[in-house]
Amino acid sequence: MIDPLDKRLNAYRSDLADIALQDKVKADRYAAGDVRVVTQPVLDLHVDPDPASEIGTQALLGEIVRVFDEADGMSWIQLDDDRYVGYAKSHALAPEGPKTSHIVRAPRTFIYSDADLRSPVRAACSMGSRILPVETRTTRGTDYFVLSDGSAVIADHVAPLADVAPDYVAVAAQLLLAPYLWGGTSAFGLDCSGLVRLSMAMCGRLVPRDTDMQAAALGEEIDCGDDFTQLRRGDLLFWKGHVAIAEDNRMAIHASGHSMQVVREPVQDAIGRIARFYGKPICARRP
Repeated sequence: MIDPLDKRLNAYRSDLADIALQDKVKADRYAAGDVRVVTQPVLDLHVDPDPASEIGTQALLGEIVRVFDEADGMSWIQLDDDRYVGYAKSHALAPEGPKTSHIVRAPRTFIYSDADLRSPVRAACSMGSRILPVETRTTRGTDYFVLSDGSAVIADHVAPLADVAPDYVAVAAQLLLAPYLWGGTSAFGLDCSGLVRLSMAMCGRLVPRDTDMQAAALGEEIDCGDDFTQLRRGDLLFWKGHVAIAEDNRMAIHASGHSMQVVREPVQDAIGRIARFYGKPICARRP
């Protein structure tokens, strides 16, 4: 069971807390938080108000957050999607504008300065980034979505927010060879639970961020036998501090700290290799 007052998911300190926690925690003052939107491709959330501290998670372009406090260029925020709390650079947050309508479906794509692939690139964006196209243009047979500032993205790389992917395992497979990154949730770098989170989000399902949260609350625990040979496509296999996605009863996809990238690996090979250092899997769950 997830701790209802887990500080990763609840904004509270001795001096300040989310007003929603007023009856649950003691603080000098309470606030509702100001709504902001992420304006850079990937925004690190640090565990401490120091940009050199550990990354707990990340937010992507267009994500909505609440800002509770700001000091020395760092904002104390909570993500709207998975409720994760952390500290992020204030300059990457802006007042919320018009609602986004589309999401990047390709693993990675560019935002060009104009609707032309020959124009300079303004930014590279990850799968899961959210944008608001204002018009469509075609250049030399390629369709582009143009944004309010005149920049543009390849139209085939994005889709309406409501157009969700049908199979999160297939989404995870699109991210093979993406580098491993502790705290990462983008196609530029992912950790094991970040891979699960991003893949499922592309299918319209918001899930807990960290491995222990996913192992405690995601889907139903299943009995796959002592050798875990009864896994089905989409099942999740958990170790203490690690998770892998079953493609079937033989193969799994996971962001591996061993290979430092997202890999496809035989389930039994992964079990044997990881057991030497961290023990056998603790459970399997079916989302």
